[in-house]
Amino acid sequence: SLVLQSKLPSGIEITKTYHFDQQDYRIGLVVDVRNTSKQPLQGAPYLRLTNQPFSQQKSNRFLFTGPAYYMDQDMQEVKVDDLQEEGARLLRGQLNWAAYMGPYFITAALPLSDDADQQTVRFAVADEQKVTTLLSESPALIPPQGRIQYNYTLYFGPKKLSILKNVDHELAAAVDFGWFDILAKPMLYLLNFFYNFVHNYGLAIILVTVIIKLLFWPIAARGMKSMKTMQKLQPKIAKLKEKYGDDRERMNQEMIKLYQTYKINPVGGCLPMVLQIPVFFALYKVLLQTIELRHAPFMLWINDLSAPDRLYLGFDIPYLGGLPVLTLLMGGSMFLQQKMTPTSPDPTQAKVMLFLPVLFTFMFINFASGLVLYWFVNNLLSMAQQSIINRQIAAEG
Repeated sequence: SLVLQSKLPSGIEITKTYHFDQQDYRIGLVVDVRNTSKQPLQGAPYLRLTNQPFSQQKSNRFLFTGPAYYMDQDMQEVKVDDLQEEGARLLRGQLNWAAYMGPYFITAALPLSDDADQQTVRFAVADEQKVTTLLSESPALIPPQGRIQYNYTLYFGPKKLSILKNVDHELAAAVDFGWFDILAKPMLYLLNFFYNFVHNYGLAIILVTVIIKLLFWPIAARGMKSMKTMQKLQPKIAKLKEKYGDDRERMNQEMIKLYQTYKINPVGGCLPMVLQIPVFFALYKVLLQTIELRHAPFMLWINDLSAPDRLYLGFDIPYLGGLPVLTLLMGGSMFLQQKMTPTSPDPTQAKVMLFLPVLFTFMFINFASGLVLYWFVNNLLSMAQQSIINRQIAAEG
């Protein structure tokens, strides 16, 4: 424990006692206020946190860094840019905690007062470099020789969901994946579940990818079969265009009849990719925001699954620094997958699908290597699935 004492000219004596535990990130704070004078004294207690903004990597510069609070059963984030424009922000209500947080760490203060619905929190920017968080309670009257005690829990540590849940007071709400929270939380649980067995988050990502692929297997299979059937119907579609080329309405009607006859959906081939987009973004959030992936090695040159994939060759490659080997493999696998996939009857759609591997390769260059690993393994599994379906269709004649 660490005890700090001070006495004010007014007769107020303040004793702050900090309780530390080497096995815990929590710090207990007890503030004992005594009135040693012969007159009643009134004052309002406050606790101030001052934070220097965290430095951010390129891979997580789009993630939130700044003040946050949980008040009236709701977690809210406060943008530092908004504070600079407003000067300060004052809030009052039932406060569980107020904090400053980055993608991986959080410094939080949790008031333990019985008068929790009368808490006030004020956020402000000081010296254009620091953010101050001020927690205060209702004014209190201390009689002569009387005393009041205030209790707080301070948490300075990682934003690890399992640890934050143990702290309680809704601090686990600081791990927020936004709109994708409902998908991201189960993925994070599954990721940690596999890690407990394989002790490698790269392998855990591969296992999660396999599970996701198995869940989407029936939908993807229908989409692939639909594309294959569409390819077989190209001669019939060409005849319809030749016969009703001048009558667009009649041609559309005949095309619909053709699709109904063969029970296919012309956009069925795109459905699996569309359905995977929310899963992709949920996993993207998990791989960037969870501290479990921070500095987590996989194998060979991939020593941080939360950072972009780079193999350094002894000299800098312009813009990239190192060679994004895994990203290039991902792009190559996507190109091969497109070659295996039946060509769309729509020329525009076919061109777009062929351009996708190039587009995705550029998009993924600065993404977390864990996310690239997921997409690469997903492509390999999709190619295996396409091969199986091709053989099934060939066997059916």
